[in-house]
Amino acid sequence: MTIEEIWQEYRSSLNAFLHSKVSNPDDVEDLLQDVLLKTHLAMHSLNKKSSVKAWLFQIAHHTVIDHYRKNGQEKHIQSQQLWYESQQRNIKMELAQCIKPFIQSLPQRSAYLLEEVELEGKTQKQLAQELSISYSTVKSRVQKARTELNDVFHACCDYELDTRGNLTEYHPKADFDARTLKSTRKQSKCK
Repeated sequence: MTIEEIWQEYRSSLNAFLHSKVSNPDDVEDLLQDVLLKTHLAMHSLNKKSSVKAWLFQIAHHTVIDHYRKNGQEKHIQSQQLWYESQQRNIKMELAQCIKPFIQSLPQRSAYLLEEVELEGKTQKQLAQELSISYSTVKSRVQKARTELNDVFHACCDYELDTRGNLTEYHPKADFDARTLKSTRKQSKCK
């Protein structure tokens, strides 16, 4: 995507965002030009086309903060109000729903551990306290469960990784039957 295409698609949304944060229309126009300049200078840092909107609004958010700091007005903008951060949380939740059947296909104890740690966000220390078992035991069991999940993923698809180990492509295996994944499993605490 070129800077012209990006600007044509998102200029009005950025303008509205800036108007919601800054009351002076002249300042908004100046800030919009700052965002354009920063966007142009930072184009090389944009990794994925799908993240253009979030990336632009993050630049706009930081530009507004800089504006208030420069003018001696420390206006605090709540990060919880930013749409791009809440959107990332929603994406994580959606992805968790896709991964859940894979986790639930694991043995019950492994599935429970991964659901608590990976999907619910509990720390392994919290889980160890809840289950009244040692932290090192929980760490070991979670690591084993992650290995089991990795095996399920590799039974499903072949993966291509870049030199840094980041996923770049996947190819579903023809002989994998998604119906073999168990769709429901009772959660039970392990001891």
